[in-house]
Amino acid sequence: MTYKIPKEVLKVLERLEEIGAEAYLVGGCVRDLLRGAEPKDWDIATSANPEEIQKGFENTFYENEFGTVGVVTDSGDPAIKVVEVTPYRFETKYSDKRHPDIIKFSGKLEDDLKRRDFTVNAIAMRVSQMAFVYGESGETPGETEGLDEKYIEIVDLWNGRKDLERKIIKTVGDPKDRFGEDALRMMRAVRLAAELDFEINKETGEAIEQEGHLLKMISKERIRDELSKIIMSQNPKEGFYLLRDVGLLQYILPELEEGVEVTQNKEHIFSVWEHNLRSLGHAAEKGYPLDIRMAALLHDIGKPKTKKGEGVDSTFYNHEVVGAKMTAKILSRFRFPKKFTEKVILLVRWHLFFSDTDIITLSAVRRMIRNVGPENIWDLMKVRFCDRVGMGRPKEEPYRLRKYEAMVEEALRDPVSVGQLEIDGDEIMKITGEKPGQKIGLILHALLEEVLEDPSLNKKDYLEKRIKEMAKLPVEEIEKLGMSGKEKKEELEQKEVGEIRKKYGVK
Repeated sequence: MTYKIPKEVLKVLERLEEIGAEAYLVGGCVRDLLRGAEPKDWDIATSANPEEIQKGFENTFYENEFGTVGVVTDSGDPAIKVVEVTPYRFETKYSDKRHPDIIKFSGKLEDDLKRRDFTVNAIAMRVSQMAFVYGESGETPGETEGLDEKYIEIVDLWNGRKDLERKIIKTVGDPKDRFGEDALRMMRAVRLAAELDFEINKETGEAIEQEGHLLKMISKERIRDELSKIIMSQNPKEGFYLLRDVGLLQYILPELEEGVEVTQNKEHIFSVWEHNLRSLGHAAEKGYPLDIRMAALLHDIGKPKTKKGEGVDSTFYNHEVVGAKMTAKILSRFRFPKKFTEKVILLVRWHLFFSDTDIITLSAVRRMIRNVGPENIWDLMKVRFCDRVGMGRPKEEPYRLRKYEAMVEEALRDPVSVGQLEIDGDEIMKITGEKPGQKIGLILHALLEEVLEDPSLNKKDYLEKRIKEMAKLPVEEIEKLGMSGKEKKEELEQKEVGEIRKKYGVK
């Protein structure tokens, strides 16, 4: 097996060794390297203290109570722009179930590994001095293909590699002790299982069920961040199944759990709970960002509270309005940013738009765009399609949806109209002394005809000159010029609309 470690990270490891310190890669980067995945960030544990670390590097920052020093590299890659270097440490009890009461630096790697959360995150990797050999172009022995195992020493005191092979999430030591130290680790176990497609081992899962109430002591912001990571994982649907199975969902999103036993009408074959998760699952498959995934998850959150009747005739009138209000409370509870919250509320509120393109008019589409804003309309279409797939419908876009998308683009295009002129009717009346009437409209359309033919003429000085000239003409002459402009406008509009419909494969 080979391990691809960026030269910037190797240089940090090398420098720490040069100042007489031990230095090991630790945590998620080692877990990912052993899985053959590309690490998202790089963490190093060392026997050096913060002051020694800072003395060894030119560009660092140290702004925390954990001893972590950020070493700034010359890389343009955000993942390795900053390499975090932390002294070996051990921690005393966690009275608030969030932070250690006392942090002490240690000279032993073992002390550092035994304080970690899960066995797959408690593996350390040391790079041999032989690897710190740079060629003429600055590359290392494994820069392209990766470092060979002969350059690597693995320290695995908790059998993390075995759990990686078995695809198991298991705590380091007693799970109740680990969750008693930091209750958020219970959510992290679920998140890792969803991200890696792993299972939570039996003892760890049972401890989560028993200790789940400790989440009440965790700040909403920390829960929000972990919840967002679950939603942004490759398989968030499984993440939420797990959250419910281990009893955590009741402390995080009880509103979502209300839909578990809520059946729907003839158009839906799944419960509200299953439908919401399947909608989220499709958003994840498409790689959509957090706001769209959140809206897909919460779009029918109001259905349990609005259900009337049972079976195929059950109704959920105004569930989108109720759902939007519930979404506002949920996102406010977790202190999501205001702009993010407002957008998700909009997407939930208007997700149930009428889309029968045999009946709907272009003006109705424009009203929908006005409701959510032009900047959000395409994201609303994505939520709508996630909703559709969540109902068990095919993942290919049907003709009706493509037709609606074409209508959206048609409604969004810049209209070919007199409103594009650099002069308006009021100004024409001031210049000509004419009162409001047919002649003003005819002059506007006549000007438009000239501008459509040559856009460079759309300047005030030219238009004012032409207005004075046209004002002297008989109404019939201006009408001829205006009709020509109107015909040109309609011709251009038809051409634009035709291109849009061709793009979407609709008529």
